[in-house]
Amino acid sequence: MSKKPRLKRPANSPSFRLPSISGRSSFVFLFNPPKKTLGVLSFGHIITANMMLELISSVKCFEGEQRVYQHSSKTLDCDMTFGVFLPAAALEDKTPCPVLFFLSGLTCTHENFIQKSGFQKYAAQHGLIVVNPDTSPRGIKLEGQDDAYDFGSGAGFYVDAKQEPWSKHYKMYSYVTEELVELVNANLPVAAGKRGIFGHSMGGHGALICALKNPGLYKSVSAFAPIANPSEGAWGQKALTGYIGANKADWDQWDATRLVSQYESTPQELFIDQGLADNFLAAKQLLPENLLAAADSNEHIQTIYKQREGYDHGYFYISTFVGEHIAYHANLLKATNV
Repeated sequence: MSKKPRLKRPANSPSFRLPSISGRSSFVFLFNPPKKTLGVLSFGHIITANMMLELISSVKCFEGEQRVYQHSSKTLDCDMTFGVFLPAAALEDKTPCPVLFFLSGLTCTHENFIQKSGFQKYAAQHGLIVVNPDTSPRGIKLEGQDDAYDFGSGAGFYVDAKQEPWSKHYKMYSYVTEELVELVNANLPVAAGKRGIFGHSMGGHGALICALKNPGLYKSVSAFAPIANPSEGAWGQKALTGYIGANKADWDQWDATRLVSQYESTPQELFIDQGLADNFLAAKQLLPENLLAAADSNEHIQTIYKQREGYDHGYFYISTFVGEHIAYHANLLKATNV
């Protein structure tokens, strides 16, 4: 087996230690860095000062690696943790691969999806990088943030808060659609333009609004049991009032059903998945029927709606059908012409 060429240090170039892909510390050289950058070469990209990643853990999985990273988020003004699955092609050959973002639901951290869904097997089969962030800012001190499961910690709802004191930190929408995308592009071997998004419950709501508010940013979108019309459900009304304010007209830009009714851009397909034994469906927290009705009246939106007899809202349901979702995304992302 031939050896890889050794990287030579350029003359008069400084160096510093950075955690390597394997988790061990290694030297990285600065190649004529521009101002306000660290000039670190990572998969051929230049990492700016606020895009440094710390590798927390890495475990071999289906010939790839399940990793957890931490970084300092400028958008949220705190440290954030997220998961990354790298398939073998991305890990060994640095082959650019499509990337799929997963957004989790209420009370979750980045760990739930990694440990409970079993997605890694399917991501490895299809050669997808999968990134899953946390559900809210962490490590900050705000009065009331831990008082309820459906607001504050673990319940960022993927909106940009306008109300104090939440507006300083609770900007999960901008974090997911801007900072995290830039961070992933700068540090991982992702194929340009081949990006999808999916999620569960609150994260299904997040996936839908992220795609609908940014035509073309994501080439594929799907959702497990999404909060599809938060303006009309108790969870959504509480979150939107607390984060955005009491004026319901301001909620429209954070409600997937309202966004679908107003959508006039690049044609978008939405894959909605719903367990019929889901207690939250019966309690009118999710309201997929409202989104489907809005889509029926909009020629720019196509929907796939799959109802799963006997399945509830939990991770046994997700793990049963996550392979189907990943195959769906893989088909669309690999077919994308860039």
